[in-house]
Amino acid sequence: MFLFCYLKPIFSSFCVSSTVSMFLNTLTPKFYVALTGTSSLISGLILIFEWWYFRKYGTSFIEQVSVSHLRPLLGGVDSSSPSNSNTSNGEADSNRQSVSECKVWRNPLNLFRGAEYNRYTWVTGREPLTYYDMNLSAQDHQTFFTCDSDHLRPADAIMQKAWRERNPQARISAAHEALELEESRSSPPLLSSCSCATAYILLAEEEATTIMEAERLFKQALKAGEGCYRRSQQLQHHGTQYEAQHRRDTNVLVYIKRRLAMCSRKLGRTREAVKMMRDLMKEFPLLSMFNIHENLLESLLELQNYADVQAVLAKYDDISLPKSATICYTAALLKARAVSDKFSPEAASRRGLSTAEMNAVEAIHRAVEFNPHVPKYLLEMKSLILPPEHILKRGDSEAIAYAFFHLQHWKRVEGALNLLHCTWEGTFRMIPYPLEKGHLFYPYPICTETADRELLPMFHEVSVYPKKELPFFILFTAGLCSFTAMLALLTHQFPELMGVFAKAFLSTLFAPLNFIMEKVESILPSSLWHQLTRI
Repeated sequence: MFLFCYLKPIFSSFCVSSTVSMFLNTLTPKFYVALTGTSSLISGLILIFEWWYFRKYGTSFIEQVSVSHLRPLLGGVDSSSPSNSNTSNGEADSNRQSVSECKVWRNPLNLFRGAEYNRYTWVTGREPLTYYDMNLSAQDHQTFFTCDSDHLRPADAIMQKAWRERNPQARISAAHEALELEESRSSPPLLSSCSCATAYILLAEEEATTIMEAERLFKQALKAGEGCYRRSQQLQHHGTQYEAQHRRDTNVLVYIKRRLAMCSRKLGRTREAVKMMRDLMKEFPLLSMFNIHENLLESLLELQNYADVQAVLAKYDDISLPKSATICYTAALLKARAVSDKFSPEAASRRGLSTAEMNAVEAIHRAVEFNPHVPKYLLEMKSLILPPEHILKRGDSEAIAYAFFHLQHWKRVEGALNLLHCTWEGTFRMIPYPLEKGHLFYPYPICTETADRELLPMFHEVSVYPKKELPFFILFTAGLCSFTAMLALLTHQFPELMGVFAKAFLSTLFAPLNFIMEKVESILPSSLWHQLTRI
């Protein structure tokens, strides 16, 4: 009885194999063509879907489903064990770290919408800013230019609503309405409410079609903003409401002065812009969120005042302060400037690098590790576009913003781009793969591609680093689709020959089972075998 239970699956499989063999002998070549063709079609559809899902979300759909849903069903993770809980906590911490590393920052050198971004749209018909980028700017404006008590004043309430408007014309109309309302109520004008200053800011940013017109509006905003700041400064200690108004008035005043300095820089008055930026940094040293030192660095480079550039870097290129592409690449440019005019790769390969050349190469490697997208724009291997209003540090958006303003400074230093061209790719031999740990900085965040695609327009090809490897299931479905399509084609062209091959393949596949069954038949008596097969 025990022997019967043990051999029962073998008897059943023998009967099934005999039935399958009889069934396959009755099939025609058309069946094989239809079977392989259908398999190829299904594999192709799966491949297309997998590729689309990978390009959009950066992962395989089948792999994600298997990890998220099938592994728990198979008992892969037990959340009750301490080790697993520690692991999950570590993963959560790493996820929070990656999210914090992918924080989006305001571009300190962002252009003017009316005078620059809109002009690009008028000429090319393309929108240089994405909805996500403009929505972040709207949130910034509401944070910087409004406070909770604005609803108590009609003009401020209008501006509070204007910053939330999506339609540019509606925002501009609301700014004009706030100005008219405030000027009809104020005596003297421009000094009773901060709404005048914010209204002029909005008009300078979005309605002005030239930099000169934007500068004129910002100067009017400055008069209103200074009056509001002086009054709120006197009342800031009278309660939380006055303290919030003073914080808002401070943000407004700093924003206006910074944009006026940028207007001077764009109009060629660079020394005046440098003085305004220095005064602003001295007056408000704690407002580092505007990153005014990056505006100052760019203006000093335009003046070729490299000693002052080095002094600014000495203050801000500190291990305790957040880095940026401007900081890292400007430091590399200064060190490259000392050796680039006499640098020759052939001579360096013969005699080796000098100490100054080694310092320059290490500075370039440091900058490239921080943001590996910049060199292709500086070397003009990729075309530049207008920089967005927000950037992602270490991402393609930051690389575009840096190269857009600093490419001219690299070209001005003789041999700097040649030194960068000869040395920047050596950085990737120093960085661990697959980037479990960084060399000089933290590991490269994995969320940069998704954020950059949201910040940059559709017509720009986003630079991705590190290059993602294709998931296994995409390669598997591609191979399966190609193999079944080839079988379908061969079966359609050579039905007789493919039928012979199919039968030979199946007979080879079942040969071990047939061999085992023959051995069993030779061992067991024929009468017992007959009774067991009947059962």
